Amino acid sequence: MDFEIVSGDIASLETECLIIAIEAENTLSPAAKAADDASSGYISEILSGGDISGKTAQTLLLHKVPGLSAKRILLLGVGKEEERNNRNFRKLIKAAMGVVKSTGVSSATFALNAVLTDDSDQYRQLRHLVEWSGSELYSYDETKSKKADPLKLDQIAILVDDNDADLAETALLDGTAIVNGTSIARDLGNLPGNICTPTYLADQALELDDEFDDLTATIVDEEEMTELGMHCLLSVGHGSEQPSKLIVMEYKGGEEGEKPHVLVGKGITFDTGGISLKPGAGMDEMKFDMCGAASVFGAMTAICEMALPINVVGIVAAAENMPSGHATKPGDIVTTMSGQTVEILNTDAEGRLVLCDALTYAGRFEPASVVDIATLTGACIIALGHHATGVLANNDDLAAELLQAGEQAADKGWQLPLWDEFQEQLDSNFADIANIGGRPAGTITAACFLSRFTKEYRWAHLDIAGVAWNSGGKDKGATGRCVPLLTQYLLNQAAEEE
Repeated sequence: MDFEIVSGDIASLETECLIIAIEAENTLSPAAKAADDASSGYISEILSGGDISGKTAQTLLLHKVPGLSAKRILLLGVGKEEERNNRNFRKLIKAAMGVVKSTGVSSATFALNAVLTDDSDQYRQLRHLVEWSGSELYSYDETKSKKADPLKLDQIAILVDDNDADLAETALLDGTAIVNGTSIARDLGNLPGNICTPTYLADQALELDDEFDDLTATIVDEEEMTELGMHCLLSVGHGSEQPSKLIVMEYKGGEEGEKPHVLVGKGITFDTGGISLKPGAGMDEMKFDMCGAASVFGAMTAICEMALPINVVGIVAAAENMPSGHATKPGDIVTTMSGQTVEILNTDAEGRLVLCDALTYAGRFEPASVVDIATLTGACIIALGHHATGVLANNDDLAAELLQAGEQAADKGWQLPLWDEFQEQLDSNFADIANIGGRPAGTITAACFLSRFTKEYRWAHLDIAGVAWNSGGKDKGATGRCVPLLTQYLLNQAAEEE
């Protein structure tokens, strides 16, 4: 998909579908007013007929409007000003793209020079327009024998004033990079476990290495992990025939010697629960248990395309959790890379087992910050539903930076406490720590477990169990969250360092 910024007279704009905003009670936006003047009041006359009133996400498609070069005009309701927020902004973009896709046009131009959200930052409004329109064009057909018919739409333009062209170009380039990163995360999440194995993920990292000069990928295999003492990560993959991998991607866009920001993703490519076997119903969705890893791949892709002047390391702890005669058993005790011992009371609490060794490994980079991303606990869905990422951190400033990035990216998080009182739930009679702390505060105790391995640096944990994929129905599939949040966080870090 080709996105571009255009400017000029709306009447002479050559496009197959011009999208203009109608505010509540049929109030014309500035672009709609210009189009109405060019058409000698034709649009006002249509509005007076009552087919559209300007409510949020209402649409009305017009053909051959006199005085305008555009072949079609799509009137798009944006609602009352007090109703305009990112949630409703996304709804109206979805509505507009639904009409555009159904018409089979090859080009469409947004001319929405109205207040569209309660965020006054024009850069973010334009970037979100690119991100969300691009997201609506995503489709998955990788494993279907009959591929989806290619969309005729190959160009989306955004009309802006000449004075705003530079800002708009930046928003477009950043938005396109985030669209691409999010799409990669969705593709990886949607692939089945028999294709998307730890080895497959490792191959994707090597492909990124080939594609981008500033990124270098290193694959740590099981033999090397054994030498490093990563027995906790290795324990998760013992029951599988698929070898576990530690995937390391180093992006060097900043100054040499500048401390990197590290992203660590949980990459359980399929999670049966191991010996602590999950119920069969819905187990197919456990292919999504590597969406934390997918978000790391997506964010690394986005920052490479943006050429951010910052150093970033992406680490993916990849394993398949299967039951077999070789599988780790409840009650087994393993030694982590840090030297701490863990009593594995439940083999279905495996994400923290792969992450703890990856987090210890991250320390060797002397990081400026470390953020891990994981579909870690069903308890997070009970706490926050399917709307917000759970954020826990050993540094409140880092948590605040991530929460701010989530607000800016419209990819929200919510902070949960990480108090010492919760650590007691992880006491073990036989090892330094147990891998579960019981039902109460399951999301928090999971983060407490990880915090035992992150004392040397600023660290935050993002639990994306509730937001990484949609269950059931036509919307079933990976969402690509939290690529926008992570990318915005790194954009902010790069801006501070500059």
